Amino acid sequence: MCLGIPGQVVEIVDGFAGQLALVDVAGARRRVNIGMLDDPPEPGAWVLIHMGFAVEVIDGAEAARAMAGLELMGQARRLRRRYTVSGLVQGVGFRPFAYATAAALTLSGSVANTPDGVVIEVEGDADAVLEYGHRLRTDAPPLAMVMDVADEDLPLQGGTGFTIASSKGDGPPHTLASPDVTVCDDCLSELRDPADRRYRHPFITCTNCGPRFTIITALPYDRASTTMAGFPMCPACRAEYEDPADRRFHAQPIACPSCGPRLELVDADGSSLSDDPISDTRRRLAAGQIVAIKGLGGYHLACDARNADAVAELRRRKQRGGKPFAVMVADLDTARELVTFPDGAEDLLTDPRHPIVLLPRLLPAELATSVAPDNPDLGLMLPYTPLHVLLFGLPGDSGGPDALVMTSGNLSGEPIVIDDAEALRLLGALADAWLRHDRGIRVPCDDSVSRVVGGVELPVRRSRGYAPMPIALPFEVPPMLAAGGDLKSTCAVAAGRYAWLSQHIGDMDDLRTIDALSSTSRHLEELTGVRPEVVVADLHPGYRSSEWAKRYAGERPVRRVQHHHAHVAAVMAEHGLGVDERVIGIAFDGTGYGTDGAVWGGEMLIADYKSFRRAARLGYVPLAGGDASVLRPYRMALSHLFAAGVPWHPDLPAVVACPPAERDLLARQFGSGTGCVPTSSMGRLFDAVAALAGVRQTVEYEAEAAIVLEGLARSAHTGQDHPYTFELCPSPDGPDVADGGPVIRQVARDVLAGVPAAIIAARFHAGVAALIGMLAEHGRDETGLDVIALGGGVFQNALLLETVVDDLGRRGFTVLRPRLLPPNDGGLALGQLVIAAAG
Repeated sequence: MCLGIPGQVVEIVDGFAGQLALVDVAGARRRVNIGMLDDPPEPGAWVLIHMGFAVEVIDGAEAARAMAGLELMGQARRLRRRYTVSGLVQGVGFRPFAYATAAALTLSGSVANTPDGVVIEVEGDADAVLEYGHRLRTDAPPLAMVMDVADEDLPLQGGTGFTIASSKGDGPPHTLASPDVTVCDDCLSELRDPADRRYRHPFITCTNCGPRFTIITALPYDRASTTMAGFPMCPACRAEYEDPADRRFHAQPIACPSCGPRLELVDADGSSLSDDPISDTRRRLAAGQIVAIKGLGGYHLACDARNADAVAELRRRKQRGGKPFAVMVADLDTARELVTFPDGAEDLLTDPRHPIVLLPRLLPAELATSVAPDNPDLGLMLPYTPLHVLLFGLPGDSGGPDALVMTSGNLSGEPIVIDDAEALRLLGALADAWLRHDRGIRVPCDDSVSRVVGGVELPVRRSRGYAPMPIALPFEVPPMLAAGGDLKSTCAVAAGRYAWLSQHIGDMDDLRTIDALSSTSRHLEELTGVRPEVVVADLHPGYRSSEWAKRYAGERPVRRVQHHHAHVAAVMAEHGLGVDERVIGIAFDGTGYGTDGAVWGGEMLIADYKSFRRAARLGYVPLAGGDASVLRPYRMALSHLFAAGVPWHPDLPAVVACPPAERDLLARQFGSGTGCVPTSSMGRLFDAVAALAGVRQTVEYEAEAAIVLEGLARSAHTGQDHPYTFELCPSPDGPDVADGGPVIRQVARDVLAGVPAAIIAARFHAGVAALIGMLAEHGRDETGLDVIALGGGVFQNALLLETVVDDLGRRGFTVLRPRLLPPNDGGLALGQLVIAAAG
């Protein structure tokens, strides 16, 4: 709809659908809304319009007087207006869009990047100027995210052209940096076209794709503020960059073989190995070698995923244990040979963000079994850079692998490597060759990991393609920084109504990871302009992230937030619940420091952002030796057997797995409490059941036992209809207790009776789902609440989450489940922010 001008007189031509087509006094056809009039005017009537609305019907004499002032009115119809567009509007083609829209509406003016966003001044026909503002809000480029469009009228200046001006302004930014974007179809067509000048160019990009977040050094977003600053454009690229009709109009990473980054294949000394790096790399991968490949956000270690020896050697060199490797496949057809696709999963795999997607594997597997041993899923991703596409080969290339292990280039537990010299030094014992380029990486960024549960995305690791997109907050917050947790760490900053979570950083058990937390938080502050006045950390006194927060805060206050409250609050915030709304929160995970000094992890909280009440918990059992019991699930099995009063029968697999001397020590510890801390952890109960069933006695990575147990449960044809049962015991002076003793007794009985592990796993999953339903009903009876928030790493379990969501829905609950952030500690920082702000 074109909007009108105060005092404009028009003649009605015809009416339709609540609006009127009309002819103004200058003879130009317009539309106007008649909602301000009591009765629709007849064709031929004259009306006065204001801001696009017919406000008054006037008679012929009044119209004649208006006609007499036609020339003056014509001058009044010209308008100049400044639009300031904030949000994700830099690095996404917004300035070319602003240019093209102005040209289409015959407007003069300019557009520029500033710390506040994109600032546009347009002048011309008033209706066109107002239509321009409408299109800014509704027709922005697909990669843009417009949060606000502020406008103000300016004095007329005249002029006929529209220009893209140089970036303006100093001070902290108030706009957003774009995530890295997967190579687009247009660029892929050029990459494959022998007649195109960018044929086989591994750094082909345009306004709609390519690196963003990982190359930005500062905002506003211009080439000089990226790691492409050292690559002057050649005349051909400069002509495309300056051509409004070109797809690369103001594409900051623009490059070609003449002026762009260069690839090289080198050995451990940095000496060149080939004049054709891509073809040689393909040959080396096909021959079973391991190659370190520099990508968007850091180095990958790659090998042929179908070559059992190569995968086993990579696992040995990296000391990976049994943790699954991610696999990049050449195309969707290759993926379909390896996995099945639940509803929505294929769309997620091909989404422009191209995350690693966890998908149920087809058996027998055509990949090396050591890619993901004993895991029900494969983590697959598609090529997301032109370099990846070239590694798989174009038509006519010699054959190479169609499935590559692509795991983060780092030593176990350390951050992904981004520096070329460090890659040679730190990955020297891991790789046979290094495929690298000379475009710098400003910030490390691992691949994102996600899955689809019940038709809805469930993030597992939020990083490349997602970070640093903001999360809208349900209420205003002061400038703050949250340190997150110690596992799967992310940090976050927030101000006003938005929070920005960092990319995945890693586990805080290594000095390099702690240094990465410092550099990541500084970079996030630089890109967002947030200057934190408060720092927030986990309640745990021994968390490295909490110690870091205290050092980083300096003289600023540090707020401490209970771990499971933060899990619940994060889910509440991403669903937009208000500051005073309460929920029944189910927080199930492995470890979290409780207000009573115990290790929590099986909690029902009645919570809002300001406070929580622990309404119920899983029954305490002794946790002996901390991490020793996490790495050796048989210890948790013995602990649960002890708490349930079940003898340590010599035929139980967990009893057999525990050395006699250690078994005697544990018996003394459990009996006296020495060296033990009580835990209500649901994650540790999963470990215990896995050990009792003979599934895993020791683990090499977090949640390994639970993941294998889930896979067995998914394979079982029976068991879901006969769940193990927990007993809910009321407590007059504290939280009610969900006693896991009956479950342990049932599991032990089934194990000794020879019931298959898969059926035990299915019965256990069904029992946990039933427990959540029972807790929810109990919470609703007590409080009247019928909104459930599910948080904590246990809800990464797809079988459990889907079962619980369906069951609670049938019971009449509104279920809030993680959808934008991981349920694990990767989403913890958001909960910390909103709790600290509300309190």
